[in-house]
Amino acid sequence: DLRPSSPRIAAACAAALREQGIQVDYCGALPTPALALYAQNETIPAIMVTGSHIPFDRNGIKFYRPDGEITKSDELAISDAVVEIGQTSGELPAVNPAALEQYLQRYLNFFPAQYFKGLRLGLYEHSSVARDGLRTLLEALGAKVTSLGRTEEFVPIDTEAVTALDIQKGKDWATQHAFDAILSTDGDGDRPLISDETGAWLRGDIVGLICARYLGAKTVVVPVSCNTAIELCGAFANVARTRIGSPYVIAGMQQALGVDDGVVGFEANGGFLVGSRFTHQGKHLAPLPTRDAVLPALAVLAAAREANGKVSDLMKDLPKRYTASDRLQEFPVAASRQLIQELGNNAEALHHYLAPDQGLPTDCDTTDGLRITFDNGEIVHLRPSGNAPELRCYCEAATEQRAMQLVQTVLARIENQGNTD
Repeated sequence: DLRPSSPRIAAACAAALREQGIQVDYCGALPTPALALYAQNETIPAIMVTGSHIPFDRNGIKFYRPDGEITKSDELAISDAVVEIGQTSGELPAVNPAALEQYLQRYLNFFPAQYFKGLRLGLYEHSSVARDGLRTLLEALGAKVTSLGRTEEFVPIDTEAVTALDIQKGKDWATQHAFDAILSTDGDGDRPLISDETGAWLRGDIVGLICARYLGAKTVVVPVSCNTAIELCGAFANVARTRIGSPYVIAGMQQALGVDDGVVGFEANGGFLVGSRFTHQGKHLAPLPTRDAVLPALAVLAAAREANGKVSDLMKDLPKRYTASDRLQEFPVAASRQLIQELGNNAEALHHYLAPDQGLPTDCDTTDGLRITFDNGEIVHLRPSGNAPELRCYCEAATEQRAMQLVQTVLARIENQGNTD
């Protein structure tokens, strides 16, 4: 991605690989799903240097096997491996543009030529590595694209915890430019951020639902934190829920592929995974079982176009279930786990922290963290982040305002309790 440390880490990886006699095919700065697609097409392993949405001064490495993302067991084996390496500095090879070209062509082949002609789209570029490729793609499909918020300083965007500033930016841009939609992604281009014509950002799981319905998916695999509208809308024959994280979603998809076709997965962050081959209006889309931001964004635009409506119209026939999420940053993972354990074992503490006006809990799901359903239908879900010292809170209610209020109330109580301890 475009983090300041990414080229140095990539150079170190390349040097270590060359020392082992491995040929390095350097694809440059590009979206994670573009690298994944190239590795899949070439049947080779891949390494993506990205910290995704975590703070700019941190970074990470994502690994792909020739057959796709590594599994949780692979992660453990990598963590336990003992290796010896020598000099790991050096220059990066020349960029091979094939990976990005194949990725863009994937969608130019699936969506009809000039399909978005007449659409006025804002592209919130910030420091997303997908920004230039996404602009190329949208313009090739006929849209008029206006660049917004481009910066050369890395800004981490979390599509599950959109800041108040970005919420206001969306509304202001929509008012100023009369856009049909605004598109963006997180830093490495595997989680979408898309707004309707008013500049209101859509929740990632609703984007995923719309995309899955557009493709005609039969089986949907989602994390436990996603909106229950996925089941309630009745569009899918099967809905399976997993722990949070793409390895768990992929494992669920692989299990489903053994008995079903039309399999997709998506996450609350909007990242969309394609497990089966799909055909729409005579155009074919091959599987890509890794998080992708571009397909769901384009599918939302296409679904609105095919319905002869606006993006906001796509939500009108969905069940009135709304989710919201946010996080407490600099909240140690150990403290998150201790809190969740206490809430699971102590009814009085659970009632205190998870707001006293929801009624009585009717279901407790510990698939990933603690997810409580109350007798008024509201849901509160707490879990530690998987890659940062953060406590995440996901809530679901009958109105957007209520879902947001629940998140703010629960996190404020937890934070205030911590300040008084």
